[in-house]
Amino acid sequence: MNWVKELFGTNKPIIAMCHLRPLPGDPGYDKHGGMQKIVDEARKDLIALQDGGVDAVMFSNEFSMPYLTKVHTVTVACMARIIGELYKDITVPFGVNVLWDPIKSLDLAAATGAKFIREVFTGVYASDFGLWNTNCGEIVRHQYSINADNVKLLFNIVPEAAKYLANRDIEEIAKSTVFNNKPDALCVSGVTAGSETDIEIIKKVKNAVPETTVFANTGVNIENLEQQLTIADGAIVGTTFKYEGKFENFVDVERVKNFMKHAKKVREKFN
Repeated sequence: MNWVKELFGTNKPIIAMCHLRPLPGDPGYDKHGGMQKIVDEARKDLIALQDGGVDAVMFSNEFSMPYLTKVHTVTVACMARIIGELYKDITVPFGVNVLWDPIKSLDLAAATGAKFIREVFTGVYASDFGLWNTNCGEIVRHQYSINADNVKLLFNIVPEAAKYLANRDIEEIAKSTVFNNKPDALCVSGVTAGSETDIEIIKKVKNAVPETTVFANTGVNIENLEQQLTIADGAIVGTTFKYEGKFENFVDVERVKNFMKHAKKVREKFN
């Protein structure tokens, strides 16, 4: 797990989500405001997260609902433009997540210099998006073919709004995923963005693969942070950083500062 401290500068990092508003082609796209409005809003959120002291950011097309598992080219092109315009403002390590398409996420990482991606790389799921299949071997070979082999892969093995199709327990899934695919990290999620990750599931995953980095992927807040970081090797945080802790709102820098102040105190116990 040495790569975690090398990349993020700390153990148990807090990776903040920079949620992009609906993009061209998305049902909620603001045609009047256009792309410039999305860039401007993303910049405000990015600066608020960084001013609040987060360890890293991850850009995602979070408001491209309903999500695709084969994302259209326009989405990746728009995300690349946004990150390109924000690049000079980015002061922390950053990653990308093109929901829900690992090939497109890798393409975006290669284009922008992102250090990590989070995706569903393995398994077959019954989900809100239909039957959700994967092909990790193809994905990793694509990664190497585009010279993105330095990009860290964060495997979401309990994806939101989906259930593993086979009757396998989470310990077995974690062990076989690590053995067969050598993930850089495993992510454990709640049912939706902002839903608390079940601490018992995190425990099961971490106990099953103690040498693998395990992140709490959703629903981490200031109240449950210490409990989550006692087991998890870090957290990916989005909703709790927003005004009133609501998913649809923009980032509130004061909430970020308070959270990170608490996170640093909690981390002292593990250093």
